[in-house]
Amino acid sequence: MARANAGSEASGQPAALFDAAARDFAAGRLVAAEQLCRQQLASDPQAADCLHLLGLIHARKDRLDLAIDLVARAIRHNQTNPDYFCSLGALLAGCGRFDEAFKSYDLALKLKPDFVEAWTGLGDLLQRQGRVEEALRGYDHALSLDPRQVEAAEKSARLKRALQRFEQAASAYARWVELDPGNYDARNDFGSLLVGLGRFEEAAAAFRAAAAIRPDAPAPLNNLGIALIHLRRFADALAALDRAIALSPALAELYNTRANALRALNRLDEALADYDRAIALTPDYVEAHGNRGACLDDLARPQDALSSYRNALALKADHADTHWNLAVNRLRAGDFRAGWREAEWRWKSPSLRLRSRAFDKPLWLGAGPLRGKALLLHHEQGLGDAIQFCRYITLLAERGARVALEIDPALAPLLSGLAGLSQTIERGEALPDFDVHCALASLPLAFDTTLETIPASVPYVSVPEGAKSWSIWLGESAKRRIGLVWSGNPAHINDHNRSIPLQALEPLFDTDVDLVSLQKQVRDGDQAVLRAHSGIRDAGPGLESLADTASLIAELDLVISVDTSVAHLAGSLGKPVWILLPYVADWRWLADRADSPWYPTARLFRQDATRAWKPVVIELREALRRFIANA
Repeated sequence: MARANAGSEASGQPAALFDAAARDFAAGRLVAAEQLCRQQLASDPQAADCLHLLGLIHARKDRLDLAIDLVARAIRHNQTNPDYFCSLGALLAGCGRFDEAFKSYDLALKLKPDFVEAWTGLGDLLQRQGRVEEALRGYDHALSLDPRQVEAAEKSARLKRALQRFEQAASAYARWVELDPGNYDARNDFGSLLVGLGRFEEAAAAFRAAAAIRPDAPAPLNNLGIALIHLRRFADALAALDRAIALSPALAELYNTRANALRALNRLDEALADYDRAIALTPDYVEAHGNRGACLDDLARPQDALSSYRNALALKADHADTHWNLAVNRLRAGDFRAGWREAEWRWKSPSLRLRSRAFDKPLWLGAGPLRGKALLLHHEQGLGDAIQFCRYITLLAERGARVALEIDPALAPLLSGLAGLSQTIERGEALPDFDVHCALASLPLAFDTTLETIPASVPYVSVPEGAKSWSIWLGESAKRRIGLVWSGNPAHINDHNRSIPLQALEPLFDTDVDLVSLQKQVRDGDQAVLRAHSGIRDAGPGLESLADTASLIAELDLVISVDTSVAHLAGSLGKPVWILLPYVADWRWLADRADSPWYPTARLFRQDATRAWKPVVIELREALRRFIANA
């Protein structure tokens, strides 16, 4: 309805006056529109269209009582126009007169059942009253009537997200973006939703589109940096964040995100400086205080880290990510009582993205008797965690519990024969009846485990019956047989620290042993090295399950592994295992120890402050030569 020129042109005819007023209103020229309406109403006080339009003009000026009066007067003169009732419903809702608003929308829809704007307005009214399910039906019905209705698409998307129906919200946001591709908020909000769903490539595309719409906005560039960090494209993340900082050098959030990227690149001193900048700009920035603590832990400054965590929790006592980082700090220090307690915050930690189980049966964390009760154990973390904590099952059985274990299918054949276990359920299968439940990783808390009371009797895992036999494949040899694992899951958050290129282990290849690769998957960069050293026997193609790996480990004299599930498996089987650890290792290996209270047969080889693997490998080679000599 907007015209190219700024003023109004109208003859004295009523229709022309109203049309000109409508054009001015649509263009935001409220004063001109009001003058034309009053000009027509002076000659025709019952002109319903002009009364209605004048009411909308006053609504724009926040004169709601006058607006309601004018629209009601329009209805008195013309009770057949659904637009009037729809407008009156919106105005009454804005004043909190909800019952009257419902009646107005009802009358509008009786006059025009397929009135999209009325269905959308009714959805708004229902949402304001907390009737969110009905509101959502209103928006979705409006979209069914007009699939191109942008307002209904937006409101449906936002409400589904607010209701935490994230997959449905993603579909709704996709529709909103399709209908309004130039909408900055739609693109940026959609990207944030996709990050929460772990759909990082799509999120990055959404943030790039938002940044293209508003090149001067730092928010989509910051969000793009977050998505790229998740994708481990750290250099690209830094480039986006540097652009954002150039736009808004005083925005603390940008330094926090850039610090996260720098920390992932092990540029820890630079990361710490950026966290400090963020805090200097916004002293009550909880996330920056918590992240600073994690960075200090990476720098092997645990007491300084502890101070940062306490600062964060003083600002926000229920900040779950900080509680989890504090748990790791305390567990690595051997302060198990505090660590297990803090570790229960993992369920609420956004960064861990664990799926909390909404069981209708009580959680058991050590309080109350178990005799005669059915206990469901469930597993939420990595394979190594499950192997480490399943040692408690015999203790649960000793307390009289009937223990059922829900476990990853990869572990089921290996763990189904555990002493004290009544039943194994693969994740995804129907659960049995049970009285109480507990997560595997919560069992140390339930048993109030300290360094002195770790149940460390090994072996507590055995090779399952029917597992693959390796004796023929291995053949006869007078040499010591050494299993070798040099890399873990590439998707692991700490993989860049804990995995080693196979080439770095070449000093071990000339020792007088039979090396057996227990690496199920060999990365592209390691394939050529493995092929070039024919003395390494590659068992990977035959390792179809962890039960197969356990059967092979039983035939070996020693396992050398980085921090992976195979290291836990070897330790749980009671096999000698040497574990190569980064300078700041995972909490379970504690700090500054060469042994492990969890696995009596383990020996730990740690990086020094140089964070280089070469000194570790040299130490390992000398230890291996002594191992051979003492055979």
